[in-house]
Amino acid sequence: MSAPEPTRHATGRDGRARPRIGVVVLTMGRRPDDLARGIRSVLAQRDVVTDVVVVGNGWDPATSDPALPDGVTTVHLPENLGIPAGRNRGVPHVSGEVLFFLDDDAFLPHDDFLARGAAMLADRPDLGLIQPRVVDPAGVESPRRWIPRIRKGEATHSSDVFSCWEGAVLLPRAVFEQAGGWGDPYFYAHEGIELAWRVWETGHRAWYAGDLEAGHPVIDPARHAEYYRLNARNRVWLAKRNLPWVLTPLYVGSWTAIQILRWARRPAALRAWFGGWAAGWREDPGGRRPMRWRTVWRMTRAGRPPII
Repeated sequence: MSAPEPTRHATGRDGRARPRIGVVVLTMGRRPDDLARGIRSVLAQRDVVTDVVVVGNGWDPATSDPALPDGVTTVHLPENLGIPAGRNRGVPHVSGEVLFFLDDDAFLPHDDFLARGAAMLADRPDLGLIQPRVVDPAGVESPRRWIPRIRKGEATHSSDVFSCWEGAVLLPRAVFEQAGGWGDPYFYAHEGIELAWRVWETGHRAWYAGDLEAGHPVIDPARHAEYYRLNARNRVWLAKRNLPWVLTPLYVGSWTAIQILRWARRPAALRAWFGGWAAGWREDPGGRRPMRWRTVWRMTRAGRPPII
């Protein structure tokens, strides 16, 4: 996942170095207007230098209509490899000491987002991941799930977190590589939890920045046909890939109880969920890197032991 060239800084008129940020935009080519909006919002960012790649998951971005702006690199994945694997494939094609991942239906409403995020990472070297506050551009009330903490509180309140909404995420490249990137096998769902956990495992912290804003329409995640199955399978995989064995049944058990209570009146959803749950135990997720007990203790002290 190394950069194709050494990290560089561009110098502005004021003589100050501007951080170079590698931006990976993932798309299947089904939302050309949203994709164009997201890319425009990245290219409009000030006080940074952006190196942008558009990764087409089962689609060739070079055929985009309208055409992508000059200077934007494209990667064509003939087969849809899934969301985390698609993001990972874009990283070697951008340079920069900071990485930013943007989904094709997300965008940056303010032109100082990347500069402020990069400054936050520079000023606070303990931070290894930043997820912004997410706002619907049409003014629809944002779902509480976009605030990745148990005690949600105000959306503008910043805090440590132990998962992330994956549509707009900023990380130092070194931390991303140390964490092992996004979990390729997941395909869809919960890869943001694993990335946050593995950021904590590197000795850094995952951070929800309530003062940084990204735009994204409110969409029901259950629109995906395999939402329930992958949600359950990947929950089991999270534990199998990342937790000490003694914590694995505790984590899966707590989430099993939560889902039964949540969907007790939706038997079809529960049947699909338990189908994925069984597959999670039956299938090998690969890539096991159990976190150290030191990390378990740090996460617990920060507010969320990895059993809930």
